[in-house]
Amino acid sequence: MTELRNIERELLRFRRRVILAAGVVVLSFALLIGRWLWLQVVRHRQFSTQAQDNRIALVPIPPQRGLILDRNGIILANNYAAYTLEITPSKIQGTLQGTIDALKAIVPITPFDERRFNTLLGQSRRFQSLPILNKLTDDQVARFVAQRFRFPGVNVRARLFRNYPLGTLGCHLLGYIGRINQAEQQRIDDSDDASNYLGTDHIGKLGVEQAYEAQLHGVTGYEEVEVNATGRPVRKIKTVAATPGQNLVLGADIRLQKLIEDLYGKRRGACVAIDPRNGEVLAFVSMPTFDPNLFVDGIDQANWDALNTSPDRPLLNRVLRGTFPPGSTYKPYLAMGALTDGIRTAQWSFRDPGYFLFAGHRFRDDVPGGHGIVDMRKAIQVSCDVYFYMVAHDWGVDGMANYTSKFSFGQATGIDLQGEAKGVLPSKAWKRRVFRSPAQKVWYPGDTISLGIGQGYNTFTPLQMATALSTMANQGTRYAPRVVRAVEDMATRRFTPVQAPVAERISMNPAYWQVVHDGMIGVNQTGGTGAEAFKGAQYTSAGKTGTAQVFTVGQNQTYDVKDVAHHLRDHALYVVYAPAENPVIALAMIVENAGFGGVAAAPIARKALDYHLLGLYPTDAEIEKISGAKPQPVTFAYAGEREGVPHVPGSKPPPAPAASAPEGAASGAKAAVPAAATAASAAGSVDKRAAPGASAAARATPTAFDADALGNYPRTACMGGLRAPLFTRFGARPDVSDDSEGVRL
Repeated sequence: MTELRNIERELLRFRRRVILAAGVVVLSFALLIGRWLWLQVVRHRQFSTQAQDNRIALVPIPPQRGLILDRNGIILANNYAAYTLEITPSKIQGTLQGTIDALKAIVPITPFDERRFNTLLGQSRRFQSLPILNKLTDDQVARFVAQRFRFPGVNVRARLFRNYPLGTLGCHLLGYIGRINQAEQQRIDDSDDASNYLGTDHIGKLGVEQAYEAQLHGVTGYEEVEVNATGRPVRKIKTVAATPGQNLVLGADIRLQKLIEDLYGKRRGACVAIDPRNGEVLAFVSMPTFDPNLFVDGIDQANWDALNTSPDRPLLNRVLRGTFPPGSTYKPYLAMGALTDGIRTAQWSFRDPGYFLFAGHRFRDDVPGGHGIVDMRKAIQVSCDVYFYMVAHDWGVDGMANYTSKFSFGQATGIDLQGEAKGVLPSKAWKRRVFRSPAQKVWYPGDTISLGIGQGYNTFTPLQMATALSTMANQGTRYAPRVVRAVEDMATRRFTPVQAPVAERISMNPAYWQVVHDGMIGVNQTGGTGAEAFKGAQYTSAGKTGTAQVFTVGQNQTYDVKDVAHHLRDHALYVVYAPAENPVIALAMIVENAGFGGVAAAPIARKALDYHLLGLYPTDAEIEKISGAKPQPVTFAYAGEREGVPHVPGSKPPPAPAASAPEGAASGAKAAVPAAATAASAAGSVDKRAAPGASAAARATPTAFDADALGNYPRTACMGGLRAPLFTRFGARPDVSDDSEGVRL
């Protein structure tokens, strides 16, 4: 029997299906409407911004780097525009090497250019634009532009290049800029200044360029450019100009710098001149030099090998990083401290036998028969070693270290440059810290005695020596040296002076200071160790010669320069400030392996002071006589309105083109002699000041020295507990190196 269809059931089933389908449709539309509301209403602002960002590209505009000028407005570092051929690796078609090979047929890409590009490629990201060829000529630009369609990802860009117009002159002071490496890029990315370096490829590496990077760099600008779907620009919407970096005025007189470098010739060494009235660095000389222009585009291997493997170490900044025994230039500070701590009085004297006998060892003077009757003033004037051997023995190493550290010895001076070494100011605690073996950790009396003449463990930078000298010259105010004199205020377009902070004020008894001061004046007068170099000077100066041994001469040996290898010969040192009555310059210098300071170093200082105080510039023949090399001419360019540089306050025009006057003759130079420099005191007329106060004299009386014994000390004063040789080799190094101590030379 045929089953009848159940219409009601089928209708119910159909209705359910319709309702289910309608529910799906409604739910689908609800989801679409909800999504539309989410995108168009709730997140409208976010996606609108993203769409705008896709349409608008921000192109960074690197700022022009600030100029560096000397104190008279002479340009030391500037910029010039040139074209570069650049490759963006992520945008090229085909292989990178194939693109480079094809470019060689159009422009002259050398193997060095290719090696430099590959080096940059390894240090950069693939989306960065990297130069393959710098400083294209107009002809090379035209030839590439005609073939540009063949090279996607390759473009010609106009860039500013750093230039050091004076070449090697002042290179260690200025430093240089170089391409940003990976470590520097990471540091920038992690800083708050990351956006300011968009589009910037170079950064300051050394010297002023590094220390004042923030001021010299400027503020990056940008262009808002509308682009199409392929990223090609359609129109420019807005431009925010970059703010140029600030121009810097250094305290250095580049003419003085040039003179000193010429007087060094091919010799190694360092010289620092500071204005003791305010801490400004007037000259910053490290010899030999290098050309900082080599590093701007990336130095080639040949030049790098020549600089890096040279035994003269031209890349070493000897002013900041080189450390030397101070030799006898250390004696004035020991004299001042001995008076202050009551170790000696100004009147105390003895008959110098020419040696100091200590536990059977003779510490010799450079005058075998001695200097006769010697007091403190004469000890400084004639540089009597025996006098200061005894001072060191009676005072002790810790007493000397505590006092002389106030002058910046053994610590950073606080100069506004990076990488300063601290050197070594030895003490018992220092020796325990740096040596490993127990026997080496012990401080022996013989170690102390050699410190009295600036030998032994102590090594200081030329900058520390100059800072200490300027502190002595101004009677106790130690400034943290400053190489930058003024910074341009970009709002007012005027230069704002930079003040050197006072690092320390040393309390100096005026009578004690006068004793040391008079002794240093005597150095450059008849009977003094620097008298020959300053014969006929039209001003009074206070100086101190020094000769630092590089190695020890045996007890029964005589030092003969002809028998010693050049790199083992004595260093020549000299420090001087002038005019003695009102110092405006304090100069410390060292000439490596040159012998006696009064012969090798003092003549350089004399010519430098003649120029700075009197405006006398020596002839080329005079320079060649001192240096042994002819000076190389340079052309000085002064900044002005063309470069947009305001007037430099206190700048002076070049000196009159007159040579130095003969010694003892009056000069025809236009520069006037400072009033204080005309009051020269006669040789031997300096009074011996008595140390005020009976207590100080009483404290100085009981020492281990017996005047009648001619340099012999009682055995009980020196023989207790000795387990090692008494006399430490000059220039001995600790067996644990410390980078903060610098490079010992």
